[in-house]
Amino acid sequence: MPPKQQRGEATVESLLAGALRVYAESGQEGFTVSAVTTASGVSLGSLYHHFGSFDGLAAALYIRCMEQLFDEMTAALQRSRTARTGVRALVQAYLRFTAEHRDAALFLHASAYSGYLAARAGQIKAAKAARLAVIGDWMRPRMERGEIVPVPGPLVEVLVMGPVAEAARRWLADTYELDLAEAARILPESIWRSLRPEPSGATGTGGADGGED
Repeated sequence: MPPKQQRGEATVESLLAGALRVYAESGQEGFTVSAVTTASGVSLGSLYHHFGSFDGLAAALYIRCMEQLFDEMTAALQRSRTARTGVRALVQAYLRFTAEHRDAALFLHASAYSGYLAARAGQIKAAKAARLAVIGDWMRPRMERGEIVPVPGPLVEVLVMGPVAEAARRWLADTYELDLAEAARILPESIWRSLRPEPSGATGTGGADGGED
């Protein structure tokens, strides 16, 4: 790699790391261009050169954090043998990422609807759609085989990630008495129950796959 390219990548990394650190330490109110340039030791001109604007930097950081989360979830998914273990793995990976990468998880949840991200909403939406497509590709054949209830893709996201995202958000906010370890014990199976098919002729609770690993 040419030295100029190496320096450019190092600058980008410094800006993204500095921005994440500023947000974790100072929150949305302290997340300013001057704070980020000071924390990263990078000039304002370099920030604009690499990201176009402060909004561009914020969007790049959001996409990076989101892709890290989805990469961990899809890796866990691909290691799963069954529909049940796959859904559970998605939930557990989300919560594990939240616990192990608190700063990134905080930026994802606390800044999701901020003005500086709204300016790049299309870019963020496209990046998220690409990651969701991987999960959809894993679930689709299992829906066709009757291993998962056939529901539209957007509802899969709501059913699987809605509850776990809310649990993560509350834990990150530090204003709710929510135990993330307890959520990791309870939510995976509870969320799976919302997607598992009822066995033929069933009249009560319980699934046909109760013996899966």
